[in-house]
Amino acid sequence: MTPESLVRHELAGLDVAVEDSPNPDLVGVAGRVVDETMHTLLVATGEGVKQVPKADATFRFDLDDATVLVDGDRLVARPARRTETNGGSLWQ
Repeated sequence: MTPESLVRHELAGLDVAVEDSPNPDLVGVAGRVVDETMHTLLVATGEGVKQVPKADATFRFDLDDATVLVDGDRLVARPARRTETNGGSLWQ
């Protein structure tokens, strides 16, 4: 997985933090993605599992060798369909 291809991959298991959201209570929510739906990420935090809407939020994903900021609107899709879409790669 590369920073460029992150939005086409399964997000479960990745470390994430909410950088920006219209709901100020969600800014700063950080932990590990345990599941996702078409419109939400379920994030395991030290205070339990939080459900974070994807739309209108900005997420920071920490990969092994990079930090990636993603506009949540790019993630709004059924997870299986999002991973199948062509993100500009000739190999998918």
